Amino acid sequence: MQWGERIFDRLIEFCLLIILTVLIVDKNFKKESMNEVFEEVANYFSLLCEPTRLKILYAVCNGERSVGDIVAQVESTQANVSRQLSLLYRAKVLARRKEGTLVFYRVDDEKTIDLCKSVCGRIAMQIGGESMLAMVPPAVEKRRQIN
Repeated sequence: MQWGERIFDRLIEFCLLIILTVLIVDKNFKKESMNEVFEEVANYFSLLCEPTRLKILYAVCNGERSVGDIVAQVESTQANVSRQLSLLYRAKVLARRKEGTLVFYRVDDEKTIDLCKSVCGRIAMQIGGESMLAMVPPAVEKRRQIN
């Protein structure tokens, strides 16, 4: 099992924990409402199940980056990175701005980034201890923009 797959498995576990907590705390939650919650949670986590998307989030988690910078850091093709950026943008996880012919992306949904950092930190600790944990950027109160 690859690192990205383990992250996805942990995200699913986290998701199920949240849902079970809701069920335990609020027994009056209607079945139809829970079905809607399950559907939306599945959609949300499916967005994070692709390793390239996680690499992109890692690349922009502490500041705005150009598409070229993201492609270089992710080490994938321009076409693949652009496709993944588009999905993250449409899901409102990332925001973008254009400056001439350049396009810059930044975090638009801080909670998604915090979730990814939390899960990545936990898994990095399980895989390689403190040395792997050092590779996961800490949560930052205010994101900086790189111009």
